[in-house]
Parts: sequence; structure tokens; C-alpha cells
Amino acid sequence: MSTSSPMSPWSRSHRAITLSSLVLLAIFVWASTFLLSHAGFSQAIDELVHYSGGHFDFSFRTPSIQNKFSWDAVEPLGTLMWHPCYEKLQCARLTVPLNYSTPTGEKAAIALTRFPSSLPHESPEYRGPILINPGGPGGSGVQTVVRIGELLSTVIGPQFDILGFDPRGVGLSTPGASFFETALERELWSGISDGFQVINASSGGLARAWANAVINGKLAWERQPEILGHINTDQTARDMLTIVKAHGREKLSYWGFSYGSVLGATFASMFPNNIERMVIDGVVDIENYYQTLWSTNLIDTSKTMDYFFTSCHAAGPDTCLFHAPTPDLIAANLTKLYDIVKVRPIPVRTSTSYGLVDYTRLRTSIFSSLYKPWVAYPALANALAALAQGDGAPLFSMYDLPKFQCDCGPDSEDSRFGKDAQTTILCNDGDPISSEFETLQEYFKNMMKESEWFEIWANIRIPCTAWPHGPKTRFRGPFKANTSFPILLIGNTADPVTPLWAAMKTAKGFPGAVVLTQDSPGHCSLAAPSICTYSHIRDYFVKGVLPPPGTICPVIGTPFFSPAFPAVLTDNQQTILGETSASQRQTFTREESELYKVVRKLTKVSWRKFSYSSAVSYEPEQNVHRIHVFPIFLKLYANVSPGRSQRG
Repeated sequence: MSTSSPMSPWSRSHRAITLSSLVLLAIFVWASTFLLSHAGFSQAIDELVHYSGGHFDFSFRTPSIQNKFSWDAVEPLGTLMWHPCYEKLQCARLTVPLNYSTPTGEKAAIALTRFPSSLPHESPEYRGPILINPGGPGGSGVQTVVRIGELLSTVIGPQFDILGFDPRGVGLSTPGASFFETALERELWSGISDGFQVINASSGGLARAWANAVINGKLAWERQPEILGHINTDQTARDMLTIVKAHGREKLSYWGFSYGSVLGATFASMFPNNIERMVIDGVVDIENYYQTLWSTNLIDTSKTMDYFFTSCHAAGPDTCLFHAPTPDLIAANLTKLYDIVKVRPIPVRTSTSYGLVDYTRLRTSIFSSLYKPWVAYPALANALAALAQGDGAPLFSMYDLPKFQCDCGPDSEDSRFGKDAQTTILCNDGDPISSEFETLQEYFKNMMKESEWFEIWANIRIPCTAWPHGPKTRFRGPFKANTSFPILLIGNTADPVTPLWAAMKTAKGFPGAVVLTQDSPGHCSLAAPSICTYSHIRDYFVKGVLPPPGTICPVIGTPFFSPAFPAVLTDNQQTILGETSASQRQTFTREESELYKVVRKLTKVSWRKFSYSSAVSYEPEQNVHRIHVFPIFLKLYANVSPGRSQRG
């Protein structure tokens, strides 16, 4: 059941039960059946389970995953001892020096999970492990491989182990970065400190964020003074080389997403002769990251937002329920929703949860959706249409948080996935920044001139204003080297947080490197299905063949039209209807069509981003769905005057 304040003129003027209302009720019942069975809508709802938004964390979160396998039984060793785990996988814990400057000193234990190659290791075709980093920093490679290791293996080939690891300080690796003694303490402080914030949601938002950072910085270094200094990208790069050598190999094969590009470029600069294959996907401006500036990430964010407006308009009112006569009017309608909820939040009560759809909730939900348009845009359009009618339940449920379970004990495996590790890694990596509030004010003011989305993005950098810094003796550049094998970089034309420009810049430091452009919105190549992109990735890992410089890969379909299966035309070729017009149909071989099925699953898989927020569970409810059957009434709202536009 959902409760919310009415906003539609229609809802205030039709109250009597009349013949016409009974007719509408009949239409409602018919439309409910039709829309809930509509492929695009039902898939968007089903596939958004556990989807949340955010920064560079592409780890995948399976609820209660720790209940399926006990890591307590896995002893940390200096050699790899694999244990069966998570059905088809194998797990191990590898000891590494906590500080590589004193290799005989204290140890850390790195958690590893692999989807093993189907080939015997003595086979000449066996190629060893490909290490996966999902981003963050703070993303769990273990959780990623548990969720999609088998799919990645299908894409790349059976010659490789797909190996995920939790970087030091993260997740199941120990010691873990934690500013709090218990999960309960963290939860209580998060409630007091407002947790994740949209800075401009209140007049004192920036001051509160700064004050919270001061407290977190003090807690961190009071409680883990001997540990936190060793949790950084330099040490993790050395851990990766240790993992490679534990497999009896000297050269790294690696696929890193988002922050994983920082880790990859750092490894390549430190150990250029130890590269077998390296794909960095969704490339960060590496120097900007290490300077703690965070000033170039949002170059293309408005392009990703514009794609929602243009693709919704192109899809038409029957497919995109937030449709309006022009993309600019869709943008204006969204602006009107911002204005409304900023002054009058919408109360929501569902059968499992409750809360408010306010400016922060709406703004972060939209920013989160920019990461994975093929998954999020259809559901977002439905949720915005419902919100325009006064029902905030669909939008609230998209990114609703699971209930906190208090055991009042030390951090569990589940609770260690969060902001602490991210803050530790990126603040240890970066240049020290001023702790003065006035300096932060000036920085925030300048960055808001560059992008309206900095009111969200600022949450990444602000914790570093109060981070204690020692000497920066670890590796922090230069990021250039003649690697033993050329690097493949991948960038999307409209990535909301890692612009294609950064991939082009980074490639210049590594002779022979090639940038593959994917012509799509969203964060990293998995944001949209492209047979072209994944064929090149497979050829690179298996054959060592780079795409020609300047290659631009198309994607299949749009967020509002993503075909499930191709239609067979001949014995050797199949056609996938990427668009509705015959001229835009794409023809592929059977092998490519099979690859498309896997890539589409990867595109639709649930992702966890905003590593500084908890994973969420989106469980569609009947009361959430019912609002989606009133597209006719949205036309009243679709003709508002443009007013302020969110475009550009």
C-alpha cells in the first residue's frame, strides 16, 4: 500500500463514481495486464533488483551471500589452497605483506574467488587467471565473480580462470578498513550524520558534510592507526603481482572497471614488463585522481542525462510513460518535479518500507540511473510518471534500502562493504587537501559552475578534507611506460563519470595502447549491449589482437527497446532488430548472436555503485505497479511550459 499527496489536477476533479469512471476502471484492469506483461517494463523491474547508483564501484552484491559459504574455513596461506565455494567456484585466502617495505612484518590476507577454466592447467591452451577489479575504490572482486564470473568466462573463453579478489582493506580481505567498532555504531552515526547527501538539498548541507568528515577522520585514525596507512593503490598493485606469482606466472592479465583503471594504470607504470593483457574500462583521469581534484569526471554527465530525454521522446508515449512532445519538455517536466519535491516531499508507505521522496531521493535516483541506462531508464520513466501523479512509491522502491539487522557484534562480512574502504583508499592515494571549511566552500562553488551534478559528486572528495596524511612515499606516477604488451582502453561516448576524453589522455602514456570507443551512454562497456565491443575484448585476450585505432563500436537497441533474441534468417546469419526500422537492423553470425545473449545478460545484471551507500533491494510490489497504467493522464502534465531546463 502506498500513501502520497495528490499533485494531479485530474485527481482533484473526478471523485464521483460514475459510468465514465467505471469505464476507466475497466480500462485500468486491461492496461494493468498489458503493461505488466510488456517485455521492456517487466524486464526493467525484474532486472533492477539490488541495483543502486553511484561512483566507481561496479561490484555485484548478492544478499546473504556469506550464508552460502563460510570463509572461516579458509586459512590464509602463503600459497594458494583452493576450496570449493558458491557452487561452481573456488575460494582461497593469500597472505601478503601488510607493508611491502617490510616484507617479513605483519601480514594481510587477500580473499580470492575464481570461476575456473574448463581446461586442465597442464593443457597448452590454458592461459591462467584474468584478475577482475569492479571499481570503487572499495568494490568487491569476490562478489563480482560470484555474480558474473561464469558470464565473463563465456564472453572471454574457457582458456582462462576468471579471478576476483577483494583488495586490501575491502570486504572479505583482512584487516578490513573500518572506522567503527560495530555495524550498529556505523548505522547510528550514518543516521545522525545524514549519511549520503545532496549538498544543495539544504542551506547548511556543505557545512554538515564537512563537519561529518572531521568526525570520520578522527574515528578512522584513532581506531586503525597501524593499518589504514597501508591500504592504498600502490600496495594493491603489489598484491596483484603477488597473486600472479602465486599462480606460477610472471605476467598479469587484467580487466578493471572504473577505479579499476586507476589500479591498472598504476600497475602498468610500476611493473611495465609484467603485462600479459590489460583492459581498463571506463577510464578515470589518473592524474586528476591522484591530485584529489575530482574535477574532470562530470564532463559528459549532461550527455547521459540528455540521452534519457531524447530516447524517451523517440520511444513514444506508449513505451516511455514520462513522454512529452519534445525532449526539452521532458526535461522541463523533470525540473518541475524537482521544484515540487524540494518544497513538498512525498510521503510513501509500501508493504515493506516507508519514507519520503524528497529532493535528495529524486536527485540521487536519477544520477544513479545514468550509470546503467539499459536497466534503469525504463523503470525511471515509469517512476517519474507515477511521481507526476502524486505516487512516489515506484521511485522510492527503485533504490530502497534493506532493513538494518542489528546483531550488536563486530562487523559482519556483509557490513564491511561500504564507504570506509573507499575513503581510506582514495584519500591515502591523493594529495593532501586543505581542512579549512572556507577552502571547501570556494572549491564547491567553482565546481558547481562546471556541473550541476557536483552537488552529488562532492561527497567523494569531502571526506579527504579531514584525512590525516603522512609522507607520500608510495608510487603516485608518472603514469607512462612501454608495457610488455599494449593496453586496451575502453570508453563510452556518454559516460556520466569517466568521460571518453580521459581514456584518450591515459592512452598517450602507454605506447601502442588503443582506445576502443563504445557509442553509448552509461558507465563502462557493460552499460549497453555491444557485440562489437565484446568481440574485440575476446580477440584481445585470446589472440592478442587489438582493434584498429579509432574503432567505434555500435550498441544494439536502446534503453526502451532491447531485443531479447534475434530472428533466424539463414543457417549462418541472424538479424537482431536494434531499432524498429529495417534500415537499422544488424546482421550477425550465429556465434555473434550467441555472444549477444550473454552480453545482454551482463548489461541487464544488477549492479552496485555508490560504494558509499549500502546495496539496495528493489522488490516490485503490486501497489508500486498500479500507477503505471495511466499514461493518458500524463498528457496534462506533459504540456507544462518549459521553464528551467535540465538539459545541457
